[in-house]
Amino acid sequence: MNGAPSSLVSPGLWGFVAFFVLAIALYLLMRNMNARMRRMSYRAEELRREAEAGTDRNAAQGPSEADGPAAATPDEDRAAGGTAAGSTDTPPSEGPDGHHRTA
Repeated sequence: MNGAPSSLVSPGLWGFVAFFVLAIALYLLMRNMNARMRRMSYRAEELRREAEAGTDRNAAQGPSEADGPAAATPDEDRAAGGTAAGSTDTPPSEGPDGHHRTA
Protein backbone atom coordinates (compact mmCIF):
# COMPACT_ATOMS: atom_id res chain seq x y z
CA MET A 1 0.00 0.00 0.00
CA ASN A 2 2.19 2.77 -1.30
CA GLY A 3 5.03 1.49 0.86
CA ALA A 4 3.84 3.48 3.92
CA PRO A 5 4.58 1.89 7.29
CA SER A 6 1.53 0.70 9.23
CA SER A 7 2.35 2.99 12.18
CA LEU A 8 1.43 6.01 10.05
CA VAL A 9 -2.05 4.72 9.20
CA SER A 10 -4.82 6.07 11.48
CA PRO A 11 -8.59 5.69 11.56
CA GLY A 12 -9.03 9.29 10.51
CA LEU A 13 -11.86 11.68 11.19
CA TRP A 14 -14.62 9.14 10.42
CA GLY A 15 -13.17 6.65 12.89
CA PHE A 16 -13.25 9.32 15.60
CA VAL A 17 -16.83 10.30 14.69
CA ALA A 18 -17.99 6.67 14.78
CA PHE A 19 -16.32 6.10 18.16
CA PHE A 20 -17.80 9.33 19.54
CA VAL A 21 -21.32 8.36 18.39
CA LEU A 22 -20.94 4.93 20.02
CA ALA A 23 -19.75 6.55 23.27
CA ILE A 24 -22.73 8.94 23.32
CA ALA A 25 -25.15 6.06 22.60
CA LEU A 26 -23.60 4.00 25.41
CA TYR A 27 -23.92 6.93 27.83
CA LEU A 28 -27.60 7.44 26.96
CA LEU A 29 -28.38 3.72 27.22
CA MET A 30 -26.70 3.44 30.64
CA ARG A 31 -28.56 6.51 31.88
CA ASN A 32 -31.88 5.09 30.70
CA MET A 33 -31.14 1.67 32.25
CA ASN A 34 -30.25 3.24 35.62
CA ALA A 35 -33.49 5.26 35.61
CA ARG A 36 -35.53 2.12 34.85
CA MET A 37 -33.75 0.11 37.55
CA ARG A 38 -34.39 2.85 40.12
CA ARG A 39 -38.06 3.01 39.11
CA MET A 40 -38.43 -0.77 39.28
CA SER A 41 -36.77 -0.89 42.71
CA TYR A 42 -39.02 1.92 43.97
CA ARG A 43 -42.17 0.19 42.70
CA ALA A 44 -41.16 -3.14 44.25
CA GLU A 45 -40.52 -1.44 47.59
CA GLU A 46 -43.87 0.34 47.39
CA LEU A 47 -45.72 -2.91 46.60
CA ARG A 48 -43.98 -4.60 49.53
CA ARG A 49 -45.06 -1.76 51.85
CA GLU A 50 -48.66 -1.95 50.57
CA ALA A 51 -48.71 -5.71 51.11
CA GLU A 52 -47.39 -5.32 54.65
CA ALA A 53 -49.89 -2.56 55.39
CA GLY A 54 -52.73 -4.69 53.97
CA THR A 55 -51.65 -7.68 56.06
CA ASP A 56 -51.42 -5.53 59.19
CA ARG A 57 -54.85 -3.99 58.54
CA ASN A 58 -56.47 -7.39 57.94
CA ALA A 59 -54.92 -8.86 61.08
CA ALA A 60 -56.10 -5.92 63.19
CA GLN A 61 -59.68 -6.01 61.81
CA GLY A 62 -60.16 -9.75 61.86
CA PRO A 63 -62.26 -11.57 59.26
CA SER A 64 -64.66 -9.39 57.33
CA GLU A 65 -67.73 -10.00 55.21
CA ALA A 66 -65.56 -9.55 52.10
CA ASP A 67 -63.61 -12.65 53.14
CA GLY A 68 -66.82 -14.69 52.94
CA PRO A 69 -68.91 -16.31 55.64
CA ALA A 70 -67.12 -17.89 58.55
CA ALA A 71 -66.45 -21.52 57.76
CA ALA A 72 -68.14 -24.00 60.08
CA THR A 73 -66.28 -27.04 61.28
CA PRO A 74 -67.32 -30.30 59.60
CA ASP A 75 -69.11 -31.46 62.77
CA GLU A 76 -71.11 -28.21 63.05
CA ASP A 77 -71.99 -28.39 59.36
CA ARG A 78 -73.23 -32.00 59.60
CA ALA A 79 -75.24 -31.18 62.72
CA ALA A 80 -76.92 -28.36 60.79
CA GLY A 81 -77.91 -30.82 58.05
CA GLY A 82 -75.24 -29.81 55.51
CA THR A 83 -72.26 -31.63 54.17
CA ALA A 84 -68.74 -31.44 55.49
CA ALA A 85 -66.66 -28.57 54.14
CA GLY A 86 -65.03 -29.60 50.87
CA SER A 87 -67.12 -32.74 50.34
CA THR A 88 -69.92 -33.10 47.82
CA ASP A 89 -72.73 -35.58 47.32
CA THR A 90 -72.06 -35.88 43.59
CA PRO A 91 -68.96 -37.33 41.99
CA PRO A 92 -66.65 -34.77 40.33
CA SER A 93 -67.77 -35.86 36.85
CA GLU A 94 -71.38 -34.86 37.56
CA GLY A 95 -72.74 -31.36 37.80
CA PRO A 96 -74.94 -30.12 40.65
CA ASP A 97 -78.07 -31.22 38.75
CA GLY A 98 -76.78 -34.84 38.54
CA HIS A 99 -76.08 -34.74 34.77
CA HIS A 100 -72.69 -35.63 33.37
CA ARG A 101 -70.56 -32.71 32.29
CA THR A 102 -69.09 -32.59 28.84
CA ALA A 103 -65.75 -30.98 28.19
